[in-house]
Amino acid sequence: MHSRGGLWYWAWPVLLLMLTACGEQPSATTDGIEAFLARHWTEPLPPQGTPPAGFTELEASLAPQDCAQCHQVQWEQWRGSLHSHTMGAGIQWQLRLMSQEQGNKCLRCHAPLAEQKALVAMRQGWPGAPKKAPPAYVPADLADQGLTCAACHVRGHQRFGPPANKPLMEPVPHGGFVASAAFEDSRFCATCHQFPPDGPRVNGKLQEDTYAQWQASPYAEKESCQSCHMPGRQHLFRGVHDREMVLKALDVKLEVLPAGQAGEAIARAVISNTGAGHHFPTYMVPKVDVILQMVDGKGGHRPLARRVIGWGVNVALTTESYDTRIPAGGQLVVEQSFSLADTPGWQLELRLNIAPREHYERMFKDSLRHVDVLEPEVVGLLRQALKEAEATRFEALRVTAELPVRIAN
Repeated sequence: MHSRGGLWYWAWPVLLLMLTACGEQPSATTDGIEAFLARHWTEPLPPQGTPPAGFTELEASLAPQDCAQCHQVQWEQWRGSLHSHTMGAGIQWQLRLMSQEQGNKCLRCHAPLAEQKALVAMRQGWPGAPKKAPPAYVPADLADQGLTCAACHVRGHQRFGPPANKPLMEPVPHGGFVASAAFEDSRFCATCHQFPPDGPRVNGKLQEDTYAQWQASPYAEKESCQSCHMPGRQHLFRGVHDREMVLKALDVKLEVLPAGQAGEAIARAVISNTGAGHHFPTYMVPKVDVILQMVDGKGGHRPLARRVIGWGVNVALTTESYDTRIPAGGQLVVEQSFSLADTPGWQLELRLNIAPREHYERMFKDSLRHVDVLEPEVVGLLRQALKEAEATRFEALRVTAELPVRIAN
């Protein structure tokens, strides 16, 4: 390590080694946005360096809570989003078992700042980790705060963001900011939400392919990623974990059709992806349980059909068991013939239950079979991760249709 005017410098070529499979930005073109993104998402991101002489301690800070002093609304929105939890227990227990190279594959998107990687390296005892405490502008918990404000908006202590949509206060704080239309372009999100062509695949399919799905959808001509996931520039980043977003993505119809035979009927459910600009769900982690059944309102039920919407991949990420994701504009049709009940009060019911972290649940449970060879700290984090993953399950939709009574011959 060497010092340059008080900078927090380390052996970055070793510390921040990246693997190609971790994902890259889309191929550069000649337009201004691609050129900006190539600079903004340089791999690895360089350290911020010495704050400008005129900066206050608050202005120089990389802590999200310090950004909240002026950007309270955005901070509160971010704090409730998944971006603020990208360094939760689910990845922390895995980092404890990873080499430096493996860990940096994940940190590229989960905690991309150079200062965050340095803090992780210190905790892990990786080669090239800093020997001194971080400077004042780097809070000790910065690495645990996930995809922070600075990860997208600060480079070399210079602020970046979309063009202003309202008058700015005077004087503009921290020396103003660099405006770029890239912040409202889907390619900005593709930095993390699209693996390169040579990235990791299962059954020939990229493990992270959301941007390409969007490009192939009708939405590419009219909506950006930000239009749905950051409406009105809100820092919400909501997706399949959110019931409202699920309902916006889907159009669901349930009907009872005659079966052509007395006392029989056909249940027909049509689930259409009319609102998501990519597959529903987009990648392998979430699963949607589709349940079609008869209910009598008194606790009685008769199962009719069950489907899973999702991409089933084993925990080793080597084998695909199914892929029933619904592409943008596509639909899933579930039909099942059944016998009507002899008594009144029965209804046809369709339920959609969401397990946003189903793949992780299976992975965590499989890993818990090896607790005898894991450190107590790792086991604790693993159990916490499983508990948190299971707690995200929710019922997104319940629709019913009236059923006639079976008429005896």
